Amino acid sequence: NNEEFSSEGSSVTLSYTYPKLTTGDKFFWYRQYPGKRPEFLMYHSTSGQVLSSPFPGLKIKVEEKQINMTISSAAVTDSAVYYCAVRPTVTGSTTTLYKNTS
Repeated sequence: NNEEFSSEGSSVTLSYTYPKLTTGDKFFWYRQYPGKRPEFLMYHSTSGQVLSSPFPGLKIKVEEKQINMTISSAAVTDSAVYYCAVRPTVTGSTTTLYKNTS
């Protein structure tokens, strides 16, 4: 767990290291306030292309195996726990592994 500190109005960057970065992976960012459920912020591709309408002021940059989400103008209301979830690319056989015949 990393903590980031920033003055109100300045930018803050949250970094996520993902060692198995693969073309086709999708990354989903969430924010959670104390006592609340996680709130979806945005999702993006491995290239950093944002695939959903992000909250204003959020920017993504992907560098090799690190993903940086920058909040361009931090506010007190941005104080929360942030999560990055990964939906990896599915590879391998597409044949049925088990079929119930009954």
